[in-house]
Amino acid sequence: MSVAPQTAAPQAGAPQSVDVAAARPRVRPLRWVAGAVLLVLVAQFAWFLVTNPRFEWPVAGTYLFDPNVLRGLGMTLLLTVIVMLLGSVLGVLLAAGRLSGFRPVAWACGVYVTVFRSIPPLVQLIFWFNLGYLLPRIPLGIPFGPTFVSWPTNSVISSLTAAVIGLTLHEAAYMAEIVRAGILAVDGGQRDAARAMGFTARQSFVKVVLPQAMRVIVPPAGSEFISLLKGTSLVSVIAMADLLYSVQVIYNRTYEIVPLLIVACAWYLVVVISLSFGQRRLERHFGKGQR
Repeated sequence: MSVAPQTAAPQAGAPQSVDVAAARPRVRPLRWVAGAVLLVLVAQFAWFLVTNPRFEWPVAGTYLFDPNVLRGLGMTLLLTVIVMLLGSVLGVLLAAGRLSGFRPVAWACGVYVTVFRSIPPLVQLIFWFNLGYLLPRIPLGIPFGPTFVSWPTNSVISSLTAAVIGLTLHEAAYMAEIVRAGILAVDGGQRDAARAMGFTARQSFVKVVLPQAMRVIVPPAGSEFISLLKGTSLVSVIAMADLLYSVQVIYNRTYEIVPLLIVACAWYLVVVISLSFGQRRLERHFGKGQR
């Protein structure tokens, strides 16, 4: 006669087995409440945008592709690209100077970064635009010696020149710190290994250090580029025909302030979103090895 196998009775205090297949997500009522509140607020804001006639959406649509607005947008993009290129080049030189073992150069670069990061860009723009008050003519000659040629400052420092100088000097200070942080993030052993393989100092930096540093440099540099694009709106105070100044000229004539500001916001939003997608692609490209 066969005897059926008996299972041992679970002992008191023994851990109970859990069937994962029968697990159910926890109910989080606070999350549902927060989601409902957020949905109500979004719906109320959307209703406010649609039903408030003072936004004058048809007027905003009329001026969205106005030739003057598009020219202002083009000037904003051009100024952003020029300043970013010049600021990046100067920032790399400043970062190299700060990392230099030659103390006077490192000290001078550190003073530059401190000064131009401390002064607001709006103050710098106004200062450079009014440089003619301090320096009526721009001389070219031997320091503390004779002057060979000079030009009237007001004919050299236009709105565009003042904007490029002021924003470039400001941007270079921030890019210097971004580049310096990226280089310092690369372990020193990488340089030693590259030199042991016979690479020169330049080859070590270009082929070993820089590709690894770019993973650290690209995210803040991309954010700085976007901040610079928005910061170019400050040049409207020196009568430069950027996007904001262009819409200001129109609404000073038509008194349609809100719809023209909506046009400026729409174009800034389109450009920033496009740049954000490009930044993400760059981050994925330089982050391949890390992933």
